[in-house]
Amino acid sequence: MSSGREERAVPASAVDVPDDRLLSPRSLRAAVALLLTRVRGGDLGSLPVVIGLVLIWTVFQALNPIFLSSTNLVNLTMQCAAIGTIALGIVLVLLVGEIDLSVGSVAGLAAAILAVTFVQLQWNLAIALVAAIGAGALVGLLYGFLYTRFGLPSFVITLAGLLGFLGLQLWVLGATGSINLPFDSWIVYFAQQMFLPAWASYVVAVLTAAGYAWILMRRARARAAANLVSQSYVEIGLRGGALLVFLLVAAWYLNLSRGVGVMFLFFLALVVIANFALTRTRWGRAVYAVGGSVEASRRAGIPVDRIYISVFMLCSSLAAVGGILAAARLAAANQSSGAGDVNLNAIAAAVIGGASLFGGRGTAFAALLGIVVIQSISSGLTLLNLDSSVQFMVTGVVLVLAVTVDSLSRRKRAAAGRA
Repeated sequence: MSSGREERAVPASAVDVPDDRLLSPRSLRAAVALLLTRVRGGDLGSLPVVIGLVLIWTVFQALNPIFLSSTNLVNLTMQCAAIGTIALGIVLVLLVGEIDLSVGSVAGLAAAILAVTFVQLQWNLAIALVAAIGAGALVGLLYGFLYTRFGLPSFVITLAGLLGFLGLQLWVLGATGSINLPFDSWIVYFAQQMFLPAWASYVVAVLTAAGYAWILMRRARARAAANLVSQSYVEIGLRGGALLVFLLVAAWYLNLSRGVGVMFLFFLALVVIANFALTRTRWGRAVYAVGGSVEASRRAGIPVDRIYISVFMLCSSLAAVGGILAAARLAAANQSSGAGDVNLNAIAAAVIGGASLFGGRGTAFAALLGIVVIQSISSGLTLLNLDSSVQFMVTGVVLVLAVTVDSLSRRKRAAAGRA
């Protein structure tokens, strides 16, 4: 006599029996039609920034053939890691419709704490790193408490934090004002000289493409089992194959110079983890819900205050990590750490990458796309020997265009009933 578990019927789509819809090429045509419909409805996704990045690269390559050289692209990727990590935290805050203006000061404070504890106090590097990142998390906890407990605007809280933590950074550094990190320390080696061997970069490319295809396949089978529109195996194969070719070519080209920087891979890993948390966890769905409508989220039982506190803490923690990476790349922490255009570039990268200032829309990959655009402009103008003032003006124009596209697409989605 069989057990109840053995007698229970299992849907065919829940096991390894292919669904005809997944095998049909017609679903690929349907996916293309759906994409065009979304674009016409104002759901542009990452399309504008990708087109803009292609135009930027084309213009700078035409003006200076060195721009797309493997050496310059390796430098560009390494320059993206620190501020890109800070921008990732900004994306999380923007998703709930708030802002953090103090990420530069928090980054500088974390760099100062790392330098003082590791160099002057001779702490173990791991403990010094935990202390620096922990300080960032405490800053975010303070912001979240002030926001949820007293209702202070995040603009005012973080503007005060920008000034206050800048002063704390100067106090931590003391009279010297600058502390050099040992060149033979692991953190400096990680940020400056750690590159993957060529064979390892190809292995990472294959594993990444395979993992991406596997995730798409699982999602497609789950949607097919629920009788929802799903991607076909043809589309999944094309997406996975295109990603594999892109990654292999990119790895090969970067290997013509120093190769793929481990610090840049670390930044990419943070983006992937954040994307998974936002798209595949209950917390991520709550973040988008709070950004869409706070009142509706409360009525749905979402702990809104906890979401705000967690987002502020993650933003400040990522700012601390970005400050540590920047200090390690320069092998020093000083009074200018986190200052200058760090705040502006981090916020601009998040917005240019596609995170909406109105909340509720955007992905973790906005930080990656946005910082690549920002650093491409900086690198291209530097190669053309143009003054930094031109860089600020060009970046400002690009930022205004990005916000304009976001505003127009939002208006179009509202007209189409998709806002």
